[in-house]
Amino acid sequence: MSATPSPVDLTRTLVSFDTTSAKSNLALIDHVEAYFADLGVSCDRSWDEDKAKANLFATIGPPVAGGVVLSGHTDVVPVAGQDWDSDPFTLTERDGRLFGRGAADMKTFLGAALAMAPRFAAAELRRPVHYALSYDEEVGCLGVRRMLPVLRDRGLAPAAVIVGEPTNMEVVTSHKGVRAFRTTVTGSEAHSSAPHLGANAILVANKLLGFLRALARELANDAAPGDADPPYPTINVGMIQGGSAINIVPRTCTFHWEYRPLPGTDPDEIHRRFTAFVEQEYREVLRADGIAATIETEPLASIPALAQQQGSAAATLALQLAGKNRVRHVSYGSEAGLFREAGFDAVLCGPGDIADAHRPNESISLEQVAACETFLHRLSAHLCDPPE
Repeated sequence: MSATPSPVDLTRTLVSFDTTSAKSNLALIDHVEAYFADLGVSCDRSWDEDKAKANLFATIGPPVAGGVVLSGHTDVVPVAGQDWDSDPFTLTERDGRLFGRGAADMKTFLGAALAMAPRFAAAELRRPVHYALSYDEEVGCLGVRRMLPVLRDRGLAPAAVIVGEPTNMEVVTSHKGVRAFRTTVTGSEAHSSAPHLGANAILVANKLLGFLRALARELANDAAPGDADPPYPTINVGMIQGGSAINIVPRTCTFHWEYRPLPGTDPDEIHRRFTAFVEQEYREVLRADGIAATIETEPLASIPALAQQQGSAAATLALQLAGKNRVRHVSYGSEAGLFREAGFDAVLCGPGDIADAHRPNESISLEQVAACETFLHRLSAHLCDPPE
């Protein structure tokens, strides 16, 4: 590695680590910690229960209030089953774009931020810059929940947390939340020639899915105009599994589903309505028909929405650094809501487009890389200015 690696150099290195959420991120964390050590910067880790994954936190600059946290997750979504034109874990440049898993979401932001570390370390910062690298954001923002108590215990009082999700370097001050669940229907097996002797879990699950579909349609029809796209809570069923053979009445069927509540609304309403349908309506039908089936729903993830915050110092600073004059709203979730819940003023601003994330041939334009560099150079100058 050169003495002053570029954002593309560091992004290439970060992409080369397969940090799919089902795998460990420790090789990447080890590499970044060694990179900081070469700059004389110490790091703190916080771990998952098995110590197979870690968050990394580092500070450059004086131990005073008013600094900025640059936050990003190290994990990426799977590539299995996707049709890539190049190795997803080898950053490939063509036609003015960088291709690779995590190029948009969100290793380019981390690469650009890390490339600035030598400049931050050499500058006469009057306020610190903090680096917060997390694990398992893609499966429920799990890692940052372990990191936040550490930050609170250290008594940090940054003026802003900038979460570098792909926003095309726009400043995002609100987003929807996420609630995710796994519902399992358990019936009883029978020979398919005598289905009346069993309880078909797939058919029961189909009734539940029909309720979710109808509820999603109701929410869309009742929507009021708004800044979110779309401006209503959405419901999605992402995975389903059931049955073992065509000539066996299926005993089990499991489906994973989620919804995304708008900021400022009751985040539990949709779950309550689903539970009411199961408890008050459908189980009565099951019992009336003599079907011995059970329906169990367990939560998988809960990510708070990020609500618009008046007088946000983070938004004011990010708009200045990004050269923008208005804030945006997005429909995807992020760690920013958890930072806000913990008392930190957080916004989203990072390179790349969310439309390019999670797809085969995920990519980011070199123009976005340059825009992020400009943002970070302005941040360096801001942190060197005397406090107002």
